[in-house]
Amino acid sequence: MDRFVFLLSAGLARGAVLALFALSLVIVWRAARVVNFAQAAMAVAAVYAAFAVTAATGSYWAGLLTGLASGALLGAAVERGLMRRLPHHNPLPGIIVAIGLVMVLQAGLAIAFGPEHRPMHPPFSERPFIIGGVPVLSPYDLFILIAAAVVMGGLALLFGRTSLGLQLRAAAFAPETSRLLGVRVPRMVTLGWALAVATAALAALLLVPTELGLNPHAADLLFVNAFAVAVIGGLDSPVGALLAGIGVGLLVSLVTGYASAAAAPLAVLALLTLVLLVRPGGIFSAKEARTA
Repeated sequence: MDRFVFLLSAGLARGAVLALFALSLVIVWRAARVVNFAQAAMAVAAVYAAFAVTAATGSYWAGLLTGLASGALLGAAVERGLMRRLPHHNPLPGIIVAIGLVMVLQAGLAIAFGPEHRPMHPPFSERPFIIGGVPVLSPYDLFILIAAAVVMGGLALLFGRTSLGLQLRAAAFAPETSRLLGVRVPRMVTLGWALAVATAALAALLLVPTELGLNPHAADLLFVNAFAVAVIGGLDSPVGALLAGIGVGLLVSLVTGYASAAAAPLAVLALLTLVLLVRPGGIFSAKEARTA
């Protein structure tokens, strides 16, 4: 029972990171109707910027803010410089460009910083609290959960309670009508990309200190799992990204703890296959989104 409680608490932190990254994929999909296969490489580039600032200043928080700002700027630059120039009636050019961008970014980071793992130290202890003799969440796990909750709550308020959020949603789902109503659709798409990559950068920043360290491929597995989460929850559903992320995080933690780490990807694949067979658009997708 103690082990079960510990694995559940660890799965919550893992699920929060997955939910954040999946949410970033959902934001790009809703804004531009593309899956950004370069999201992980762009997030890692922002983490390297954060790492450099932290090393120079000694402040984790200065690095964190730099990483978020770098992610937003990189997302806006990629949308304006690359994705906007591609034809939108066919998704294949966007996929090819994104894969090429992954290669360029990862090669450039390896040349600039080297391929080795660079340790990143978390701002709080990773030693779990002991409650009733049972290890539960660590201070850093609590920080992950709070950071994820704040970002998700902020995005929910943005999209659901502000005029800017209404314009973002309108530009995504009805761009031609939005243009007639005075919405600057290209600007909204750029903002969507900036928000998405900044969110992905935060997820990578939260993940890297718990892994082997920072290297050009540090977020590759995170992208694979988060993409599965986004599909399971529904690419049009931020709520689906949140709930599916927590669910998959718990699943991975339990399978890793009771079976092996090698079995965890198989469990995620089995869940993804089951969802695609039963509800191809994702568990929380609306019928209109699936047939559009």
